[in-house]
Amino acid sequence: MRSDAVHQVLETEIADAAQRLGRRPRVLDVGGGSGVWAVPLAEAGCAVTVIDPSPDALATLQRRAEDAGVADRVTPLQGDTEALAALSPDGGADLVLAHGLLEVVDDVDAAIAALASSTAPGGAVSVLVANRYAAVLGRVLAGRVGEALRLLNDADGALDAGSETLQRRFDTDGLQRSLNAGGFTVELVQGQGALSDLVPGSVTDDNPRTADAVAELEQAAATRSPLRDIATRLHAIARKPS
Repeated sequence: MRSDAVHQVLETEIADAAQRLGRRPRVLDVGGGSGVWAVPLAEAGCAVTVIDPSPDALATLQRRAEDAGVADRVTPLQGDTEALAALSPDGGADLVLAHGLLEVVDDVDAAIAALASSTAPGGAVSVLVANRYAAVLGRVLAGRVGEALRLLNDADGALDAGSETLQRRFDTDGLQRSLNAGGFTVELVQGQGALSDLVPGSVTDDNPRTADAVAELEQAAATRSPLRDIATRLHAIARKPS
């Protein structure tokens, strides 16, 4: 897997799960699409079930898994959050990914409840969401001040219906409240893209030393407020009680 803060946390989680359980961890990737997360997890030794409503995305996932030599560890299934109860591994998954999911579902509470029911006791859910304050700052820097004000004032951190695909964005406190209300204990909230997304690609493309420095800076900023709280995305690890 890659070396950013989110991947490092997931590596630790699956290593701990494998040691605790004495077997290959079972991962459920909800809305995992083409396998950006699923295939590296399968390469790391996990058995991964990917649930996604798009048959085209699942076909891409299967090709990617075959190319990586892990097709036997990846199970693609067509469905959405309403189908989780029927499609989840028996007894629940040891790690459930919900990356880019909560921003687009109609009912956040129902989606989190479905994630909880699909997680094994003692297992974890990994949630990656768009950050409201990063979107506000991005609009301001682009000179779109009216949009920034609407994003800041809107209860869901979204623009007018129909103007974008996201139904909502989160901030750190709101994400923790939603997961706690769903019965999870939040163990970590960190940022992804706290500073690295602000660095032009031209600065790092031809300078490995600078790229390493940016990666180190991003790692250090990931859990430090207020830098964490303005990251492009927020990442949470939350535990289901044993």
